[in-house]
Amino acid sequence: MTKKASLEQKYRFSGWMFVSPAAALIFVLNFYPMVQAFVLSLHGGLANNLRFAGFKNYIRLFQDDVFRSSVINVFVYLIFQVPIMLFFALVLASLLNNPHLKYKGVFRTMVFLPCATALVSSALIFKSIFSPDGLINVLLMKEGIISSPVNFLAHPVWAKIIIIFCITWRWTGYNTVFFLAGLQNIDSGVYEAAIIDGASRKQMFFKITLPLLRPVILLTSIMSINGTLQLFDEVKNLTGGGPGNATITISQYIYNLSFVYNPQFGYASAISYAILIMVALLSFVQLKVGDKKQ
Repeated sequence: MTKKASLEQKYRFSGWMFVSPAAALIFVLNFYPMVQAFVLSLHGGLANNLRFAGFKNYIRLFQDDVFRSSVINVFVYLIFQVPIMLFFALVLASLLNNPHLKYKGVFRTMVFLPCATALVSSALIFKSIFSPDGLINVLLMKEGIISSPVNFLAHPVWAKIIIIFCITWRWTGYNTVFFLAGLQNIDSGVYEAAIIDGASRKQMFFKITLPLLRPVILLTSIMSINGTLQLFDEVKNLTGGGPGNATITISQYIYNLSFVYNPQFGYASAISYAILIMVALLSFVQLKVGDKKQ
């Protein structure tokens, strides 16, 4: 027994030796900054005159019109963009999973290519397309639909639509890869048995494919919501949060508070924790809903 216990201790010690470097890095680069950010969120004032303020920064959140606008904007993007993106990703994955499809590698590369584009580059592409002298205005004027150029990115509604379109274009391919992997892991024998039983394509999709893809759908939806709540690059480069604050996001507001306005790191940290709480709550709800047994 002693020799066996000694061997187990050696294995346990070896395991901790392998895990400890990664655990130390995670603590130093993730958990320690999170604790520091929370401590900072309890301080008020400008960067050069921070003083302990308790939970005043968190109370200020409920009185801040710009923060309220940023939250509303982010949830508008989330409500429209995430379902549309996941729907198109599932459709594309189903088409690419067809065993009779030729040139699969070419099509898969084309679908994933927007995701490989740099964030700034993709935003600048859409900015040039929808600018007053861009491709969309040229085509609309050529067809006689409009008589003069329209500044889409200066319109509160059109700017949001373009941002949603840009995000969907860029990230649909990323989620398609997850759905395609999930579809390829489904045993073909399940579909063959369903065909023998007389099931239609529609029945197989809703009774077999979707239930078996539930873990993948849950994963992609959580990641997409998490990413949308932290949306920054596309909005920053497309509209800068304008016109006014019509398209500003929470992350961009944090950036403005930290580097554009007089630095208010304490209040910016409090907003960062507001994002953390929203992500945690939405993820918890999704996990509870997605884990329900049929």
